[in-house]
Amino acid sequence: MLNDSNSGGITIFDTTLRDGEQSPGCSMNTAEKLEVAAALVELGVDVIEAGFPIASPGDFEAVQLVSQQFGERATICGLARCRPEDIDRAWEALQDAQRKRLHVFLATSAIHREFKLKMAKEEIVRTAVKMVSRAADLCEDVEFSPEDAARTELDFLCEVVEKAIDAGATTINIPDTVGYATPEQFGAVFAHLKTHVPNIERAVLSAHCHNDLGLAVANSLAAVAQGARQVECTINGLGERAGNAALEEIVMAVATRQDAFGCHTRVNTAKLFPISRLVSSITGMKVQRNKAIVGQNAFAHE
Repeated sequence: MLNDSNSGGITIFDTTLRDGEQSPGCSMNTAEKLEVAAALVELGVDVIEAGFPIASPGDFEAVQLVSQQFGERATICGLARCRPEDIDRAWEALQDAQRKRLHVFLATSAIHREFKLKMAKEEIVRTAVKMVSRAADLCEDVEFSPEDAARTELDFLCEVVEKAIDAGATTINIPDTVGYATPEQFGAVFAHLKTHVPNIERAVLSAHCHNDLGLAVANSLAAVAQGARQVECTINGLGERAGNAALEEIVMAVATRQDAFGCHTRVNTAKLFPISRLVSSITGMKVQRNKAIVGQNAFAHE
């Protein structure tokens, strides 16, 4: 693990190549993904989520090539549902990375249990334990995400998290999948996990926020204030629907407000503007003039 949770270091987990690419009209070809991956390595991100290997042959190839070319300088991560074939395919794609991570997810909220998975709580816990164990047998760095955690009952979330850590998860990521949380509520979820999950110190807590209410960065920072030591984000806040937490805003907030957060990242802040422009030119998604940190107006003041 790159940043130990007591050192004040925040792991920056970039998902531009996976979640960012799910932004409508933002798909990148393999050569473009490699160009962005190279820039992310230069930027100093800790973890690059390079894709969802089982989703398509293109995704598999992108994860494989990113692993081959950059797997010594950053941890390369592949996403998998809690299914054996997903986990095996992701592991296959990551083989050439020196530093690799398997990221498995399973929905836990009542609405997802009823309408998406049609699974009872016991079955979800059983499946999570079985699939995290499978991933942990292959890889020593395993991340588990209870999808839609922000809308999951706290007692059930604690149960799933505790069992996933026992099964071998080294990072527990708490996603606000539909961008529903508020900072106070989201921070309280992390505070609750810290005090109610007996083995919580064995894993790094992580935040993954969507921006549907414009609160992705605020929610992520609320999580950091309550002990999260990894933040999942994208360049320019790209992502499905209204996007993900913007990497440049998270990094600069932590760097500028040491008094508030008391932690740091490894990101080279001088490279934030160039990578913002690179991703914008590759995806065709313009950066609004008044965007925080990297917008044109941020550099013009009268």
